[in-house]
Amino acid sequence: MKFKSTSNYIATDELILAVNSSITIERPLLIKGEPGTGKTQLAEELAKHLDTEIISWHVKSSSKAQHGLYEYDTVSRLRDSQFGEEKVKDISNYIKKGPLWRAFEAKKKVVLLIDEIDKADLEFPNDLLLELDKMEFYVYELQKKIQSQNRPIVIITSNNEKELPDAFLRRCFFHYIKFPDENTLKKIIEVHFPKIKSKMVNGALQKFFDVRNTPGLKKKPSTSELIDWLQLLLSDDIDPSSLNDEKNALPSLYGALLKNEQDVEMFEKLMFISRGQK
Repeated sequence: MKFKSTSNYIATDELILAVNSSITIERPLLIKGEPGTGKTQLAEELAKHLDTEIISWHVKSSSKAQHGLYEYDTVSRLRDSQFGEEKVKDISNYIKKGPLWRAFEAKKKVVLLIDEIDKADLEFPNDLLLELDKMEFYVYELQKKIQSQNRPIVIITSNNEKELPDAFLRRCFFHYIKFPDENTLKKIIEVHFPKIKSKMVNGALQKFFDVRNTPGLKKKPSTSELIDWLQLLLSDDIDPSSLNDEKNALPSLYGALLKNEQDVEMFEKLMFISRGQK
């Protein structure tokens, strides 16, 4: 089945083309974009659309490529041997399968999500080249080769915090998720709030873009923060007409949009200057 927008996820034509192209050529899909643009959710919705399992590997700064394959718990084996445990005779009792191993041995094609790959060190992507290219690896402790039974659909996300190696990029199909335009945002809002009134949507979007387009913000509000803000506005029954009241420099419940004191101060100053020029 070809991927397309779902009832829970609005995908642009370019993103749909990227997903289906990566599936066709059996290359990992590298998705970049600022935080909150739906990169991780894409993998989740793709798995739902294909009616298959998603196996997620959420990368941390301490993550190593080996963690994705397997981990050998030598400490537990040593401890058990000291107590004369029978299971120490079978080393497989101390091998913990990683997400790649589980994806490779799945009985049907699954979605493998490698989330925020740019959090790890620079060598991390290069250390996965062979495994993602050949879809196999060797377990030395077991003297056994693990090969993919059903090549998984690999989705790799990056927040663009650091450049990825060229050798890794060559093996991926790449797509950058641009920040949605106003019409796309309206479709996304409708998915989350089917009964929301257009007056609230228009007023909220106007204020949201005022905030987002403020020059010099350290952290621009994202799509996910817009959704959180709208949920608060609706739960507090905020009057849409008050959202763009020039008497209020800061938007109602601004803590959902502005996430540090420098951005709050900057927005207040710019709004003050803007009112003074009118």
